[in-house]
Amino acid sequence: MPQSSSGPTPAQAFLAVCGHTHLFPGARCRVQGLPDARGFAADPWPIEVELRLSDDVVTEAKVGTEGPRGPVLAVMSYTTGAGTLIDNRTWLIRDITQAGEDVELTIGGRDLA
Repeated sequence: MPQSSSGPTPAQAFLAVCGHTHLFPGARCRVQGLPDARGFAADPWPIEVELRLSDDVVTEAKVGTEGPRGPVLAVMSYTTGAGTLIDNRTWLIRDITQAGEDVELTIGGRDLA
């Protein structure tokens, strides 16, 4: 399905705020600044995000929609504020909902494929 005409340009990254220092099944991240939160929640398209974790660590990530298992969040490696190295990981996205002007991603299990 084509991307929404109000969707982002490929180079644009959106802030995604997570209330934890790392991701796990059930964790939620709120994507801010999407031009069409309702459209994205209904039919997501690939986007780049800057994932900000609760310890103020920021890492690059991508929401992908091409896989057979549904949307995923691919997170680049980062070091937590406490010094723990977290390797690149890809997470299944269990749910995408509109939350006011934002979109909330609920993380499912790791995508080990």
